[in-house]
Amino acid sequence: MNRILLLLLLAILFSCTKNNSQKNIYYDKAKEFRDASITDSAYYYFNIAKNSFLESHDSSGVGRSLVNMAILQQNKGDYYGSIETSLEANKYLRKTQDSIIRFTLGSNYNNMGICSSYLYDFDNSVKFYTQALRYVNDPESKYLYSNNFGDVLTTLRDYKQAQQNFKIALQTVNKINYARALNNLAKAKYYENKNYNPLPEFSEALKIRQEQNDPYAQNSSYATLSEYFFDKDKAKSLDYARKMLEISIQNRSKEDQLQALQKIINLDSKNYLNYFRQFQILNDSVQISKSKAKNQFAVVRYDVELKNTENEKLKTKSFKQDIGIAALLLSLIGGWLWYKKRRKILQQEKELEIKNTQLKLSKKVHDVVANGIYQVMTKIENQESFSKDEALDELEFVYEKSRDISYEKTDLKNDERNFSEKISELIGSFNNNNVNTYLAGNDESIWMDLKESTFAEVYQVCRELLVNMKKHSKADRVVFRFEKENNLIKIYYTDNGIGIPGDVIYKNGLSSTVSRIETIKGEIIFDTKTERGLKINISFPVS
Repeated sequence: MNRILLLLLLAILFSCTKNNSQKNIYYDKAKEFRDASITDSAYYYFNIAKNSFLESHDSSGVGRSLVNMAILQQNKGDYYGSIETSLEANKYLRKTQDSIIRFTLGSNYNNMGICSSYLYDFDNSVKFYTQALRYVNDPESKYLYSNNFGDVLTTLRDYKQAQQNFKIALQTVNKINYARALNNLAKAKYYENKNYNPLPEFSEALKIRQEQNDPYAQNSSYATLSEYFFDKDKAKSLDYARKMLEISIQNRSKEDQLQALQKIINLDSKNYLNYFRQFQILNDSVQISKSKAKNQFAVVRYDVELKNTENEKLKTKSFKQDIGIAALLLSLIGGWLWYKKRRKILQQEKELEIKNTQLKLSKKVHDVVANGIYQVMTKIENQESFSKDEALDELEFVYEKSRDISYEKTDLKNDERNFSEKISELIGSFNNNNVNTYLAGNDESIWMDLKESTFAEVYQVCRELLVNMKKHSKADRVVFRFEKENNLIKIYYTDNGIGIPGDVIYKNGLSSTVSRIETIKGEIIFDTKTERGLKINISFPVS
């Protein structure tokens, strides 16, 4: 919802141009693509416009182009990249006595406030919204920024200050913005005083949004009502969550679909696993789309800079014409060969970087999400005492880990269990009536002095072997034995399944296992000559 309002504001803001600013055809072309919601082309032409403004020494034009680029990045979920571009824009928006520059700064700080809130960096979000309100110089923008500021203050439980901002936002003449402020004000009052009845305001806000035929805004109301009834009337809460899901599917709004599915998972006790599978498939798609968007913006800026470099080279070559025809021809030939080779190298490096990024993301999704969900499913299947609440807790943990992948965050949750306990719990989780798992030698002394990063790879190797066994081997007996000899840890894996032919070891998912062992400078040997079953010997150095 913030993004739509921000785009509407941009249409007003950046249609204004400074009187002494030079006409820029690239900037006008970029605005056409932006207003038509063709993001990649808009970003490309804003980047070209920025460079054109740099050549003409128009700092205001440079700043406005960068702010547009930052907002486009924010709309695509590239929050870190958006903040970086916004901070770069501020370098060119120094003349704060100029009304257009002050307006642009207000929009830029508002954008950074939105990005910071999506990244859960609420302290910086407060700072950015405060700056946005400092520079704002028109009423409607002030009401919009106050509304956004109030959202963050509500999250921080500063309900009184939040209500003050929402009351300011209620002065807007825009009906959609008024409904949003009314809905948010009622929430803040209710959070401050649980005896307060917010339903009249919630209903009025929903009615306005329906009259304005704004489905995105209606979904905001359905989300609020579902949350309100969650502890009061599960049936009503579920009904509003389903309405939210229905509209978000019609609008093709994946973010809203994820929110709706998350609510339904916690409300529909009979079908929560089916909804969770839908949620996970959609969430994977969203995370991959966001990662592709980040790469897309980086590639666009790279291509434009490469073309600018090419133009500078051509200007230099043209200047050398005075030296003589022969020297010019030699320079052109040499420059062309160098440029062709250099461009090929740069392109190959960029393609490799993008492939490595995608491979890293794919590996993380496989490790954290796929194997995590499979382990939860194994517990549900094998452990009769494994309750719904435990399943939901573990699924929520997997979901949080997938969000960390989206925001490129490391796992900040402290797991106080030692390495030995983690291995025991992992192997024990695959034990059931059909499969007996045995563990030997897993003493705390085995893991002494082992780095956390090395253990993380070893843990994933053990889990991949167990998952592979469960899916393919038909084994009913699995044994892990651990030994430590000097500076070397050895793991002996044995099962009595159908085994794996030597020519398909690298075709059934175990290639990732081999890669992990190589990463920690270890060795893995597959014994495929046994009459029945599979034996795998693994060894790696402690340090």
